[in-house]
Amino acid sequence: MTFINEQPFLPIIIQSGQHAYGVARSFYEAYRIKSLVIEPAVKDRNIRTLLLGGSQGVATQNSSILEFQYVENLDEPAYFVQALIGVALQYQQKKLILIVCDCYYAELIIENKVQLEKYFILPYIDQTLLKRVQTKEKFYQLCDQYQLNYPQTIIVTKQHLPGKLPFQYPVIIKPSNPVAYTNCSFPEKKKIFFVQDAAEMQHIIQSIYRSSYQDALIVQEFIPGDDSSIRVLDVFVGRDHKVKLMCISNKLLEDPSPQNKGISLAVMTDYDEQLMESIRHFLEDIGYSGFANFDMKYDAKVGVYKLFEMNLRAGASSHYVTASGYNLMQYMVDEYLLGIHHERTYVQTKHIWSLLPPKTLLKYMRNEKLKIEAKRLMKEGRYTDALLYKKDVNIKRWIKLKLYNRYLHVKYHKYFHESD
Repeated sequence: MTFINEQPFLPIIIQSGQHAYGVARSFYEAYRIKSLVIEPAVKDRNIRTLLLGGSQGVATQNSSILEFQYVENLDEPAYFVQALIGVALQYQQKKLILIVCDCYYAELIIENKVQLEKYFILPYIDQTLLKRVQTKEKFYQLCDQYQLNYPQTIIVTKQHLPGKLPFQYPVIIKPSNPVAYTNCSFPEKKKIFFVQDAAEMQHIIQSIYRSSYQDALIVQEFIPGDDSSIRVLDVFVGRDHKVKLMCISNKLLEDPSPQNKGISLAVMTDYDEQLMESIRHFLEDIGYSGFANFDMKYDAKVGVYKLFEMNLRAGASSHYVTASGYNLMQYMVDEYLLGIHHERTYVQTKHIWSLLPPKTLLKYMRNEKLKIEAKRLMKEGRYTDALLYKKDVNIKRWIKLKLYNRYLHVKYHKYFHESD
């Protein structure tokens, strides 16, 4: 592996999609260092996985700011620790920082933290706290305890199916345990289900429980509003369990396809001190450390944000924090490697981060007030293309990213009316 600048540490990032690229870019921007991106060894190549962030994701292809390596059995829980130790032994001269890009690997790391921390710096919680926040059901119990708002919810199990709901249709159905749900398969599978009536609800629940997923399901009130009603909050909490950095983004557009619903395609930084304070108190009181990410939506009927979920990692679009002038990975390195302990910062800088080209973004934005602000920020140069980085451009990468932009444009056009 070649290094642009010699540093005593090496970031190792699991998975190769746009989240991984954002993490690698943050490290490069701060330290001019190449990260190592690792992915499970290829089992099934196809065009879809190449485009959507599988093996190897287009986001990290032909990049000069990272190295890439396939790792055998990385995605197999029984072999996960040994697979990572094999990687660690290749770089014994470096302090290795392990960063994950989804909750599946976050939970595997937490569950094996005692073994892995002999080889890696791990900015994650321990297994005791994991058990308190691992599912949406447990997270909502904590929300009740800390008076954090979330949508009206009932918990469904295979043994206790829903009768008459205490709220109106349409409703949302989603898994309480997203990690377990990731590994199941059935023909109608979606990340979340938007359900119009009782008959459809029963059909969806039965379909899910015919698969390998047997954990609880969440049936939840639908909160009206387009993508601009959604907020994403990213946090870094120090080892002293004190919040060091917090930033909110206002979604401009999210992926409209059923398989990827909820994934941000473009965000604009926002600020809400009251909301930040409530999340800060919650995280510090439960003894949290490392990265965390929260999704929520503004409920105009009652004038509050309602939390959907908490992720035990930085968000997929979290490079927006770095793009706003506060390098999320640098805060972590300062805390875990350099012993620099920052005072709490709530980001207020306005900035746009986008996977979509500006023309596509502006074409499909529905919130006219935000569109005016977005145009102003673009004109002022406060806009970051998530993948097109001027210090990481070559002809192959440029062509692939242009094709990827076209793919996103066609995809958004296809689903635009269906997402109404």
